[in-house]
Amino acid sequence: MSTNEITNWQDETALERFQLISPLLDDRMDSSQLVQKRKEIAEACGKSEKTIRRYEQAYRDTGFGGLKPQNRTKHRSQKLPDNFDELLAEAIQLKREVPRRSVHQIIFILESEGRVGVGKLKRSTLQRYLYNAGFGQKQMRKFTEGQKSSAKRFCKPHRMMLLQADIKYGPQVLNKDGKKVKTYLTSIIDDHSRYILSSVFYDNQEATIVEETFRKAYLLYGHFDAAYCDNGKQYITAQLKRSCAKLGSKVYHAKPFSGQSKGKIEKFHQVVDAFFAEAKVKHIKTLDELNRYWSYYVEKYYQKQPHDGIREYYESYGTDVPEGGISPETEWNRDSRPLSFIDANTVGEAFLHYETREVDKGGCISFKGGLYEVSTSLIGATVTVAYDPMRYDTITVTYPGIVPIAAKRTEIGAFCDKKPEIPVSMLPVEAETSRMLDVLEKKHRESRARRTDAISYSSLQKGGEL
Repeated sequence: MSTNEITNWQDETALERFQLISPLLDDRMDSSQLVQKRKEIAEACGKSEKTIRRYEQAYRDTGFGGLKPQNRTKHRSQKLPDNFDELLAEAIQLKREVPRRSVHQIIFILESEGRVGVGKLKRSTLQRYLYNAGFGQKQMRKFTEGQKSSAKRFCKPHRMMLLQADIKYGPQVLNKDGKKVKTYLTSIIDDHSRYILSSVFYDNQEATIVEETFRKAYLLYGHFDAAYCDNGKQYITAQLKRSCAKLGSKVYHAKPFSGQSKGKIEKFHQVVDAFFAEAKVKHIKTLDELNRYWSYYVEKYYQKQPHDGIREYYESYGTDVPEGGISPETEWNRDSRPLSFIDANTVGEAFLHYETREVDKGGCISFKGGLYEVSTSLIGATVTVAYDPMRYDTITVTYPGIVPIAAKRTEIGAFCDKKPEIPVSMLPVEAETSRMLDVLEKKHRESRARRTDAISYSSLQKGGEL
């Protein structure tokens, strides 16, 4: 029998089996309806309900290929039982029911059920055929380990239902002192569209860089239902959970040693590896350069390229996909679920950190290596400090019964203040420039730039290039 003849025979058999079980693939049917339908199909085709159930499960597990019969190119020994195909199918079913079942136990069951005579089925023969079918001892061990360590493939039906987040080590760059430092990339990807909401390199791997990434995602794209992270120390902090909870989002964590469950962000890291190769050739030196070129790579390349994961998602539902594929940007923009934006102040407050300090005799507090002037009226009081962990230039100091104070980092002067009862922050200062005129000048430049862009766009339209 030629290879083509074998393939055609297998495909035809698989098609016949698919036609038998196709009524059972309707997800709207409940368990009782499925049982009744299997009985009807079995009676109509003359096969057992167990066989029909086996065909159905094979298709659900591996698709159309799972319905193809075993390759019969090799000549079968005349010593094999006449019903060996059926015996092998039952042996596979027994192995799938309990992966730890040995070949001896499977033969014992088949003999005890009267499916084969005692001694007719040899252990070495059945073991060889099970291995060729993908159900050998080592193969099943990997299968069971995979079941314990990872979840089945999934994909949410809409954007912002679930985000996946992770950190990846980046290349070394030079800091301001000219010394080499390690970089760390923290990213957030939308589970459905594979669209990148935030991805930035930092020169440290503190928990604050993860908080900053989440905050950027909230500010740019609004509320999301839940985030899925690993158990890294940056993702299990009470601060991150509390900040997300304030904004109505949940944070879930993957089980230990189950990297496969975060497959979408792990797949995205392969894109990051490709960027690293380009960055090496570009001889990128600084963190600012690294982030600038990385933003180009994400926005102008990754977000616009067809994504195999999106294609697989739609094909699993039998939906046709355009020949050119679907990019994360396209899938994100065409999603029917509207974005729910959040006020920037609300987001900022949700990610604030809080600590307490005692006000000294000069009406100041020491905070993060700096001195902040509060008020002489609070000398000796323990105040609450609210601050952005990424920026310490201004903090908010609160105390019961007073209006919150926005305190800025100050320097100790050469002379003491002659009127300490009045906070320095309230004293008049000499202006270096007119901020009013500076703002108007800025608005003028922006307006002129917009008019220039509009004229350029109009010219292109008239020229027929758009």
